[in-house]
Amino acid sequence: MTTRTPLVDVHAHFVTPRYLQEAQESGHHEPDGMPAWPTWDAARHLDLMDECGIATSLLSVSSPGTHFGDDRAARALTRHVNETGAGLKRDHPDRFGHFASLPLPDVDAALDELAHAMDVLGSDGVTIETNAHGVYLGDPRLEPLLAELDRRRTPVFVHPTSPPNQEAVSLGRPRPMLEFVFDSTRTVADLVHQRRLQQYPDIPWIFTHGAGALPLLTQRMELFRSVFAAPSADTERLDPIPEQVGRLWFDMAGTPFPYQVPALAAAFGTDRLLYGSDYCFTPAPGVAAQVASLDAAVQPGQDTWRSLTTRNAHRLFPRLAGRTG
Repeated sequence: MTTRTPLVDVHAHFVTPRYLQEAQESGHHEPDGMPAWPTWDAARHLDLMDECGIATSLLSVSSPGTHFGDDRAARALTRHVNETGAGLKRDHPDRFGHFASLPLPDVDAALDELAHAMDVLGSDGVTIETNAHGVYLGDPRLEPLLAELDRRRTPVFVHPTSPPNQEAVSLGRPRPMLEFVFDSTRTVADLVHQRRLQQYPDIPWIFTHGAGALPLLTQRMELFRSVFAAPSADTERLDPIPEQVGRLWFDMAGTPFPYQVPALAAAFGTDRLLYGSDYCFTPAPGVAAQVASLDAAVQPGQDTWRSLTTRNAHRLFPRLAGRTG
């Protein structure tokens, strides 16, 4: 560990041999248009954490999630990755946490897995994709799940994935380059316009990549809500969209400096900003360079990006407060 404030990484991934096999057998040979699947093991991940001054990594399964088209197979695969993630947390309680996967769009199975993850496995929260086979997060079909997440106050890490009909919009490029950012923005817009953020205010949502396009687009979304939409009593009761979006949590995975985090800070402040590496889908040298950019950036006042994001993580995950300095 470095002598600097240790980081809490809320955006860290793991894969298992079974997961890779089932994903590839389902046609995901180049995940979201990337050239190949990454490899992962706990020892290499811990070495990278020590190198970069990361105290704890909250592990999750990345896009494309655990549902490849068959409900029964998705339930079994989801349980497998969640038991594996929980085992890693048990083996390394000071270093790893775990966001449990949910087999959406199968809502009944997702509710069962949520209860198992939180009540039996002791997961730190859950992870879902920005859309599940085209079902975005504001969709009425997901309301039973949102109601239960709200009741439990379960942190929800929302990972971007490819949009429906991605072949028509990605221009042949890997979807993480552009489409992930836009799909995060799209699903937040759906939550806002379906009124889910106000309907279920106790869900701590975590979105990725420095809020993506949201710092630029929330004012435009508000313009369409307040100026172009037909006035109604229901609309009048809604908080302005920038205020609703500003109550979300965001990580800084990707390219946080010199532009992305300052844009987020200008739009929404920094009291819900978290650190994220995106390892192992971002290779170790990329993570090291990203952490170096965080340490070399202009720091926030008398604070540091390390201490600020770690304090925020401790507020969201109090169990980590005594473990990460």
